[in-house]
Amino acid sequence: MGFSKFMASTGGRAVRAIVGVALIVVGGLLGGGWWALAVVGLVPFAAGALDICLFNVLFGQPLSGKAVRAS
Repeated sequence: MGFSKFMASTGGRAVRAIVGVALIVVGGLLGGGWWALAVVGLVPFAAGALDICLFNVLFGQPLSGKAVRAS
């Protein structure tokens, strides 16, 4: 429960966005087949930017970070 609460927090959103950007940059710099890594990086970046947490669904929590923080 603590992990899902953290991932729904502002800090968790920042971590997801930073990891997503890092994956996008690394994939872009390495090029070639590593572009797949950049595409995968779009998922955590978008999740952080849109305030959704895909991990929360695994723990039976709502998808929206705002809803988790309210509970």
